[in-house]
Amino acid sequence: MTQTASHDSIPTSKAGDTLIEMEGVGKFYGAIRALSGINLRVSAGEVTCVLGDNGAGKSTLIKIMSGLHSYSEGSMRVDGEQTHFGSPREALNHGIATVYQDLAVVALMEVWRNFFLGSELKSGRYPFAPLKVNEMREIADTELRKMGIAVKDINQPIGTLSGGQRQCVAIARAVYFGARVLILDEPTAALGVKQSGVVLKYTAAARDAGLGVVFITHNPHHAFMVGDHFIILKLGQRVLDKKRSEVTLEELTTEMAGGDELAELSHELKRR
Repeated sequence: MTQTASHDSIPTSKAGDTLIEMEGVGKFYGAIRALSGINLRVSAGEVTCVLGDNGAGKSTLIKIMSGLHSYSEGSMRVDGEQTHFGSPREALNHGIATVYQDLAVVALMEVWRNFFLGSELKSGRYPFAPLKVNEMREIADTELRKMGIAVKDINQPIGTLSGGQRQCVAIARAVYFGARVLILDEPTAALGVKQSGVVLKYTAAARDAGLGVVFITHNPHHAFMVGDHFIILKLGQRVLDKKRSEVTLEELTTEMAGGDELAELSHELKRR
């Protein structure tokens, strides 16, 4: 059964509360099994890192949590209720926001326009009601500064910002519009070291603000800098599920690199 909710009815949460819980979730595309037996818990005030190479199932997992696709088996509970999202709007109504790697921004539009894109403030309910431009500018600037993001000019085109800055604007936007779960899709994949550091900083800020963050990445070093819980997927299955206190960066890196398979290959190459 699909649950629906408005932003006004999104329940409040405190640190440690379970926001999303998956048990035995699987996904089929025809005869192809993309995910199998996935158990995952997203808690308020924590960063859950989901790691894996291309084809591991990370994108499918994102699509299920964000309402783009439904799961084929198992169960997903949001705030304790069994849930099947029928669209991304339903996920948003439950406070689940996704920031994709290819950000949905309009490069030539101002920063404040992108901050409110699709959710503009108007002076009335009619389609041609004037926009509250000054109010939106002020809110966007204030909310960005709350997250420690200072842009030179709130009126500058967002395309003039760096990739890391654009990611941070998207994070601040999600927080402002009531997200309790923030899904970040490979946010540092196309960024340099400095800009990756900026994104990691604001990922931690979102966690400290009480959000449950799902950090999707193939970079164990970035994951270990912000993660509280780590899940590694391989060919649609979970091969590692550990809390930060239970795993080291070396173990995380080794498992990501192939673990036993890498050791076997190394042994075979040495023999030759």
